[in-house]
Amino acid sequence: MLTVDYDLLDVRPGMTVLDLGCGEGRHAFEAYRRGATVLAVDWGTQEVATTREWLGAIAAAGEAPAGAAAGAARADLRALPVPDGSVDRVIASEVLEHIPDDRSALAEIARVLKPGGRVAVTVPRYGPERVCWALSDAYHANEGGHIRIYRGDQLWERLAGVGLQPTGTHHAHALHAPYWWLKCAVGMDRETRLTRAYHRLLVWDLTHRPWLTRTAERVLDPVLGKSLVIYATKPAARTGLAAGADRVADGATGLACA
Repeated sequence: MLTVDYDLLDVRPGMTVLDLGCGEGRHAFEAYRRGATVLAVDWGTQEVATTREWLGAIAAAGEAPAGAAAGAARADLRALPVPDGSVDRVIASEVLEHIPDDRSALAEIARVLKPGGRVAVTVPRYGPERVCWALSDAYHANEGGHIRIYRGDQLWERLAGVGLQPTGTHHAHALHAPYWWLKCAVGMDRETRLTRAYHRLLVWDLTHRPWLTRTAERVLDPVLGKSLVIYATKPAARTGLAAGADRVADGATGLACA
């Protein structure tokens, strides 16, 4: 189940892609299959081990094109073991809401991106997330749980605050929002006939991708989409000639205003 639109992120063969907070690797797998060189990063030891195992299985099955490469590593998103300006694309999906110092994580994303590189950040959407928090403390108030709910404009401003230029947004997973409301209402540690039936529906949708549910989700995403996705670009480095022209223009403006 992908939250990021890889066509909008423009992931191409030969690119270097960093998947932050990779979980069990779903976004890393797709980038690998598209021919990228992928590093999946998570703080959880088990998550890294699972992602590494599945990346190996993808390679063994011949699902990754020639030239693609992938690995997984345990690391802190606030201090990434990656050189400055070395990554073409970054994915940070459903992870920032877990990090107390999210500004440091965003600054790291800006640091490792190449000029002209792009990032896709996804977080739980404000409205559906507020419903979950109102229905259940167990949904979020646990070790490693969600510590904040983002408004769309707040995340947009935080990306801009570290020097990235947000370029667009969309929502995803409308069919999942009612499932989590139901889970929160009946109890996160309980299963009922209704929750089991809804879960089977989501699994069926994920495996079969029927046109009916795909169409329904596209229609409902703007209203009920559980995830907010924001794409942003790191400004390209300015050439010496362009920077010099800006200084001349600034000087002329200053003289005119004097």
